[in-house]
Amino acid sequence: MLDDADRRILRQWQADPSLAPAELAERARVSPGQLARRQAKLREAGLVKGVQAVIDWGALGYAVEVSLRVTLDKTQSRAFDEFIEAAREVPEVIEIQTFLGRVDVRLSVIARDMSHYQHLYRSRILTLPHIADIEALMQVARIKSDEGLPL
Repeated sequence: MLDDADRRILRQWQADPSLAPAELAERARVSPGQLARRQAKLREAGLVKGVQAVIDWGALGYAVEVSLRVTLDKTQSRAFDEFIEAAREVPEVIEIQTFLGRVDVRLSVIARDMSHYQHLYRSRILTLPHIADIEALMQVARIKSDEGLPL
């Protein structure tokens, strides 16, 4: 279980993963040695999977983001596995989620512009195996994007 010090560390680390260890220790009100030991413990326990940079895809020229809701033809026992394996090979697919219900999979796809998206959709997405139905939702605006936990 997490104690108050662990929660303070996670809260501050989550808020600014680029903090130097000394600054993080100060903000979390622990010593630098405690911080290092607790960070190692949090990683070993699988609570911290990694620290990553968040890229602004738009700033890199990817102006289009589309959410694709996919229903698979599940008459084949490996439909999910084969679809996901093939979808992982498409570099512009930045997220894959699976669901229970009418929609089986949701793909987040980025493209430079609509022409690029149309090419990608026809040549890479529609050729993925076991698609029974697909619905595209064009993203207009990202209102909230926060993976931070309320610690």
